[in-house]
Amino acid sequence: MYLALSTVRGGLTGTRHRAILGLPMRLLEHEAKTLLRKCGFAVPASRLAATAEDAAMSAGTLGYPVVLKAQVPSGGRMKAGAIRFASSPEEAHQAAQEVLSREVNGHLPQALLVERQAQVSKECYLGATYDTSAKLPLALFSPLGGVDIEEVAEAHPEKVARVRFSALLPATDYPFKQGLAAAGVAGRELTTLTPLLSRLARALLDYDLTLAEVNPLALLPDGAAMALDAHIEIEDEALYRQGALVKELGVDPADRLGPRATAFEKRAAEIDASDHRGVAGRMVEFDGSLGLIIGGGGGSLTIFDAVRKHGGRPANYCEIGGNPSVRKVCALTRLLLSKPGVHKIAVMMSVVNNTRADLVARGVIKGVVEAGFDPAQKVAVFRIPGSWEEESFKLLGHYGVPFLDRHASLDEAAHQAVSRT
Repeated sequence: MYLALSTVRGGLTGTRHRAILGLPMRLLEHEAKTLLRKCGFAVPASRLAATAEDAAMSAGTLGYPVVLKAQVPSGGRMKAGAIRFASSPEEAHQAAQEVLSREVNGHLPQALLVERQAQVSKECYLGATYDTSAKLPLALFSPLGGVDIEEVAEAHPEKVARVRFSALLPATDYPFKQGLAAAGVAGRELTTLTPLLSRLARALLDYDLTLAEVNPLALLPDGAAMALDAHIEIEDEALYRQGALVKELGVDPADRLGPRATAFEKRAAEIDASDHRGVAGRMVEFDGSLGLIIGGGGGSLTIFDAVRKHGGRPANYCEIGGNPSVRKVCALTRLLLSKPGVHKIAVMMSVVNNTRADLVARGVIKGVVEAGFDPAQKVAVFRIPGSWEEESFKLLGHYGVPFLDRHASLDEAAHQAVSRT
């Protein structure tokens, strides 16, 4: 599964390395609740505050008692002391000052969400994600809300109900009602929770979410339900389809995908977005001297690690594939060579059939020449075996660029690239 029940993709550590993995875009809590409202969920009355003074004024407007929550793209806020309660203006001001200064998993609060505290009779958990083993979307429910679902799944697996559903079937509440009933939910609670779980599952599909969690979902004394907290992530590669939603939420994806994007990374993203053909621009900046243009997926991580293993210092991570245009590769090459400290670039991919090696070679050589350099001196190695590779070899040979065919492993290509840097 995705959700927090899954393992983190990849073995790299550090915030810059995490950006390599193409992790989903996580919404802040107040953004997630805006989306939940669109889907028919009730949420507490709230206001955003940037300072302790703003928070105290907002609390007075909402009415006490209130909850003050740090807005960070991370979990663990309660344990980090970044969620506080207040029953008076003095308490609200003091709590806001403390929360705003709290760092949560490397993130400082971008704002405070001040909410009126709800009267809760019971807390439960609702979730929607993907079961990657079954290759089906998955809805989850637990009567134990307000705690980490991973802990519940590990300690009380019988308390986590799972409902797999098909994205191709007409929207209906039936499978979710059946799943909740099997988990022991009955009567008024079943009537209340069924449409909410169904709406969360539908949101997963409609908005290209990889994860949607409402934890806790509070059941109120009058029988209504309210989302007290939410964790929602949007698939990064589907953001182009969700432009209207992203605009409505006021989110800048470049500042939310992993660590805050650098100007260099934003320019690479602009290059990628300038032409629909292929991928050439998913970039993560490092401080090394070897610029990398490498194939996407697991092969790119293998190449990146191989460069480091041989003592190389990557200036970046960058995925290409899907047959990008010459213009796109040229612009990307020029961008790499404009980065201070970059001595050479290396172009490496696994065997490909969906990318023309000759077009990549043309783009790289054109970019090097337009940047004012000799390709033979700036390209440490070129290894893209597969479609049109013979044509690429002729072109590379003409400019004196060292190239390797499929008989040389990615590890050997990485070794040669490092030795020539």
